Order: sequence, then structure tokens, then C-alpha cells
Amino acid sequence: MKTTEKDNLGVNPWMVINKNIEKYLNPSVGRSIWQIANTFIPYIGLWILIVYSLSVSYWLTAFLILLAAGFLVRLFIIFHDCGHGSYFKSQKLNRTVGMFFGILAFTPYDKWHNQHMRHHGSVGNLDKRGVGDVWTLTKEEYLASNKWNRLKYRIYRNPLVMFGIGSLYVFLIQNRLTQSGMTRKEIVNVWITNAALAVLFIVMGLTIGFGTFVIIQLSILYIAAISGLWLFYLQHQYEDVSWFRNKDWNYRTVALEGSSFVKFPKLLQWFSGNIGFHHIHHLNSRIPNYYLSKCYRENKIFKEVKPVTFLLALKSLRLRLWDEQIQKMVTFSGRH
Repeated sequence: MKTTEKDNLGVNPWMVINKNIEKYLNPSVGRSIWQIANTFIPYIGLWILIVYSLSVSYWLTAFLILLAAGFLVRLFIIFHDCGHGSYFKSQKLNRTVGMFFGILAFTPYDKWHNQHMRHHGSVGNLDKRGVGDVWTLTKEEYLASNKWNRLKYRIYRNPLVMFGIGSLYVFLIQNRLTQSGMTRKEIVNVWITNAALAVLFIVMGLTIGFGTFVIIQLSILYIAAISGLWLFYLQHQYEDVSWFRNKDWNYRTVALEGSSFVKFPKLLQWFSGNIGFHHIHHLNSRIPNYYLSKCYRENKIFKEVKPVTFLLALKSLRLRLWDEQIQKMVTFSGRH
């Protein structure tokens, strides 16, 4: 879908869109608390069941771990909303809940959200790539690269590397480290998160055994991390995505033309916290996740965005480069 600045009657459609979505911007304390309860409590309950299931059946344990990973993804969505200030009206409460869930998701609150907000301000911008996004080269850049840089890019874009190895690297290593350019607040938050995880490791290790805790925690985290990275990948790496040079970029256009609508079955939509409505989220990140579905249903313009189905999601894995000539994502061989 292409959105113009004015329709045939001379009305700016963005003014209409912004007015229509204003009613979704006020978070509901009741709904926020209920979502925390129906996510956090089952997650803790599943942890208890997993420990007891080890003496019953490993097949049951595997099923419960898979289920717990789904709840961890949902916890991450709450963490994500808190960072946008969309979950509670109180920013202090957003920060408190967000930091706590960030520890459970092995993700430092301030470091991650600083990068994520920069992502929102530069997504789809070919001149501002590199922060909080999936490494994407243009076809011209790739062809101009030397063999070593091409190899590195090919390795990075390989799904087995990106999801299989990258998921563990991001959550176990990258999130534990500080880096140059970070603020003191971000650095301290990384230290606090790491210290909290160390305490969690000691307490749980002494309670259920260090080996048992590591196996269960890594299993849950690995499945959730792969799922989370897959969701993040699909948000801006798909067949009909649009990229722009800085002079043509604006956040409103890139929200509807450079951010996906991933159509999930109801159960997966619930576990993923409605993040499939990513085009709406990028248009206004202050909409709480539990209002995204309602916003989609009640506003015709969002339904004009072509949904990314399961088959299209699989196809997107083959698309590795942005071809500026044809304005399409293409394979290494140039197909689209």
C-alpha cells in the first residue's frame, strides 16, 4: 500500500489517521495488570511443573519447556511496551515492571530500549542502518564488497547462524556487555541486570541444583530467543517491504510500507502479544499491545497492508539484499 500526502479532496490522510488512533493511546491499568497476571503467574507455575516433571516424563518436560518459552516471549512484549512508556501512565511503574521482566528475559532495560528507540527513528532508512536492526546490504554494496566481507555477510544472513547461533549470542553474551558510547545509566543497568541474574543463578542452583537450573533455563531461553528473533526479522525483512534514502524517509510512510503485518493464528497472536500488527506499532509506539488488534479492526487503512502469511515468511528467508533499481528485496542471485 502506498500512502500519499493528500487525497483527492485535498485532505491530509495522516491527520485523519492520527485522530482515529488517539483513543487507543491511553493504557488501561486493569488490562495491564491482568496481562501481567495471566503471563507472569503461568510462567512461574510452569517452572515449578517443569522441575517436578523431570521425575515423571522427559516428554512432558519438553512440552512444558516449549509452553514456558511462549510465555517468556509474551513477557518480553510487556518489557517492550514498558520501554515505550505505553503500558502504564506512570513512567516509574513502566520502568520498574520493565526492568524486572528484562531480568527474566536476560535483557538490560536501558541498553536495549536506547537501541530500540534509535531503531524506531531509523528503520527503513538506507542512510541510517546499523542500530537495532538486521544487517542489510544493498545489492550494489554487496557486489562492491571484497570476498571476505561478502563471506561475512553470507554467514550472518544464513538462517542457521542468525537464529540458531545469533539468538544465544544476543541474550547470553551481547546483553551482558557494555560498549563505548553508552551512558552511565545504561552501563549501571547492565551491571544491575547481570548481578540480578547471578543472584537468580545462585538461588535457583541451591534450590533445584545448578545443572538442573542451567538446562531448564537455557532450554526455555533458547526457544524463546529463536522465536523472538524470528518475529523481529519478519517485522522489516519481507517480500513487500520498502526502504528509503534519508531525503525520502519519514516515520509515517515507513510504518505502513516498511513494517509488516504478520497474520498469526489466534493462539500465536496471543503469545506474541499482538506484535504482528507491527505496522500500527511503528505508526504510534504508545499504543499498548492489547489495543493493537482493536485498532486494526476499527481502521480500514491498516487492513490495506498485505499480510505476511506463513508461506511468505518462509520465502523471506531467501531475500538477503535490497535492490535499489527495482525497489525490492532480492536473493544473492538477484531474484525476488
